[in-house]
Amino acid sequence: MKEGDILHLNGELDVLDYYSKTASALADFLKDKEIASKVHLPNFFFLKRGSKEKPLFIDDFSVVDSKMLSFRKNHLKDIRKKLNEKQELVWEYFPPRKLIQFFYATNGEGVGKPIERIFIDIDRRKHSAEDARKVCLELINVIKNDREFNKLLRYRTVVLWTGASFHVYLLLKKKIDLRFYNKYLSYGSGKNKTESFIMKWAGLVEKNTGIPCRAGHVKSDNFIVLDSSNTPSGKLARAPFSLHIRDGKTVDGVCVPVSADELSDKNLIKRLQKLSPEEVLRDLKKYKKLL
Repeated sequence: MKEGDILHLNGELDVLDYYSKTASALADFLKDKEIASKVHLPNFFFLKRGSKEKPLFIDDFSVVDSKMLSFRKNHLKDIRKKLNEKQELVWEYFPPRKLIQFFYATNGEGVGKPIERIFIDIDRRKHSAEDARKVCLELINVIKNDREFNKLLRYRTVVLWTGASFHVYLLLKKKIDLRFYNKYLSYGSGKNKTESFIMKWAGLVEKNTGIPCRAGHVKSDNFIVLDSSNTPSGKLARAPFSLHIRDGKTVDGVCVPVSADELSDKNLIKRLQKLSPEEVLRDLKKYKKLL
């Protein structure tokens, strides 16, 4: 990224202008979800989230205006009195001069809350992004054709390109509880493969694509891992339009929703890897329709 783009306000690195401009497209997808931010420093990062801080919500970005942005060359302690309470909270989650990734509490903060969306991370590790595309496309087909699963739940599917791989969401028409998740959507050596849908789906995806797949949480160089473990409340997921940060210093992608038709396109990865924050803002209405 170069100075003068949306990530460099007044010549200095600042991601808030970009994130505040995407907030309108996230109003429904992140409604009532606590926001989290991953703030990168030279040799480490820290998380700001609603379980440990005063919670921030997507509607709170409406307080970001040109006057607030004009203060961002200063340190918070020096201009705190010029900000209202919500502006100060947004500032603390998204401080200036830092690369920041945008996350949220998948099914809310706290343990044991109802689940209204199932989240599956496709962790490709050393496999190619093209392999991840094939796995994602096949996973959606497998879920769609799983009669047993579809007798239990009604849902709408949303797919996100994370900037490096894919996330699959099943947005449920009716909420489920943690017991349902533990029985049907978790994984492990002690699980009954006839009951664990995620384990069954991984096996079918591997069979149909020839790409090694497993259900799990531990990253592997040998398999693409289908990980549903960030579904329960108290876990975080990457928000749409989040920057993807490679090493704390480099933005190497942007998270955007993709359609089923796009997933079938063999040239999709090349296009997604070239995507810039400015292009995301230009096509924000299109992306909003996919969420």
